[in-house]
Amino acid sequence: MTNRTVLVLTSCLFALLGAAVAQARPQYALGRVIPLPGEGGWDYLTYEPVQARLYIAHGTRVEVIDTRRMTRIGAVNGISGAHGIVAVPALKRGFVASGANDSVVIFDLATLGTVGEVKATGGGPDALAYDAGTQRVFSFNGRGRNVTVIDAAAGTVAGTIALDARPEFATADGAGHVYVNLEDKNSVAVIDAATLAVTAVWQLPGCDSPSGLALNAREGELFSVCDNKVMVVTDVRTGASLGTAPIGGGADAAGYDPDARLAFASCGEGVVTAVALDRERRPLVAQTVTTQKGARTMALDPRTHRLFLVTADFGPPPAPTAEHPRPRPSILPDTFRLLVIDPHRQKFTTTAEGRSP
Repeated sequence: MTNRTVLVLTSCLFALLGAAVAQARPQYALGRVIPLPGEGGWDYLTYEPVQARLYIAHGTRVEVIDTRRMTRIGAVNGISGAHGIVAVPALKRGFVASGANDSVVIFDLATLGTVGEVKATGGGPDALAYDAGTQRVFSFNGRGRNVTVIDAAAGTVAGTIALDARPEFATADGAGHVYVNLEDKNSVAVIDAATLAVTAVWQLPGCDSPSGLALNAREGELFSVCDNKVMVVTDVRTGASLGTAPIGGGADAAGYDPDARLAFASCGEGVVTAVALDRERRPLVAQTVTTQKGARTMALDPRTHRLFLVTADFGPPPAPTAEHPRPRPSILPDTFRLLVIDPHRQKFTTTAEGRSP
């Protein structure tokens, strides 16, 4: 058998495997579009499963959605540039990064009123992550290039972790490890939630400017989405890259559904890319879902398997300035909306996609 024959057969095998993965999994499509009030930009979405609530960072506030009824139940107001959000039902508290005044605001989950504020130990708090074992909130500070660690019960600073890099999205595994993408180092850092030490920094081969990050805690895989239209998968047991898969342009967030065994990248060009791993743990595209332009941040409900995204309509960008030489397009008022992506099929088969359960 010639080398060319082997190459052709291998290519056909991967094509067939990709088709089998797509057939075995649910197919997703845009379902409901729900108008939301207010103007201005937005950032992170966080889904909290105990109360089935969706929290949306929206400029000077956090929109709160009851996902059982798909209705807006209120907002956390008085935020100066809302970014990352975590909700901790066990403490009856929520936390939101208030980027414009370099703080983390604490709010009551029942009343949605603010009950405290913690000054960050670095500029530009952005992503937040929560470790339940230590009851600590980790605020990743973009301008500060560090992490402010907050005692969630006391509402006080527990420490600061230097990164010497610009942190982006972060996630925790529930077993004392916090992971964060390092945007300007094309890598991901591992933090020990108890000792507050950076225990490893893993390179992301083929990735330019990682942003969104998702975790398959059960099988030890990290999914980083990158500006150059790829998702990089990392083995958290070894730090080795498992490969890349192509995704849409303008990606900013990632999610992982453990039952469907799919990782998702939300992309501002107007698509969500669903990525699966084959039996050898190599990533491949399972589906590309059409959404709407600008929908680049996302949250996932692992119970209903829905994806939530937000976007708005855009007008022309303002005139360039020295501080903003490439300004973003303006956001048209009264066009902010929530997009709900539903699976067509609710039955999830964990053995048909080529990996053992």
